[in-house]
Amino acid sequence: MSGLVLKLAPNERVLINGAVIENGDRRTKIAIKTPNVNVLRLRDAIHPDNVRTPVSRACYIAQLMLSGDAEPTQGRQQLLLAIEQLSQVFEDRDSRILLADATAAAIDGNAYQAMRKLRDLLPREARLFAASRQ
Repeated sequence: MSGLVLKLAPNERVLINGAVIENGDRRTKIAIKTPNVNVLRLRDAIHPDNVRTPVSRACYIAQLMLSGDAEPTQGRQQLLLAIEQLSQVFEDRDSRILLADATAAAIDGNAYQAMRKLRDLLPREARLFAASRQ
């Protein structure tokens, strides 16, 4: 079992199964050997006040699942619903691939991978909103 390897910057914080862990003054690597551990780098976390768009809402649902603030079954259903709604807007091939990957990850219960794929849609969403304002 290889596990997950986190490379942390000095003083970087990470949430592991609901516990906030802060790195010391030096870069470090942490190997997590236990499967199905919920890990979230706090630098990647979305603050609730910044959840203003459909993609950021979907990312936030995945984040709540990772932090343990959402019940897994209910969170998965909400995440899949959010992804389905996004699939009605994002019609280009690359976005469809990201949404398909996010869906597969959500179905497998891998909220982290789903969030990673959804985060890749944030710049595309920003461009769509910018284009609609012109």
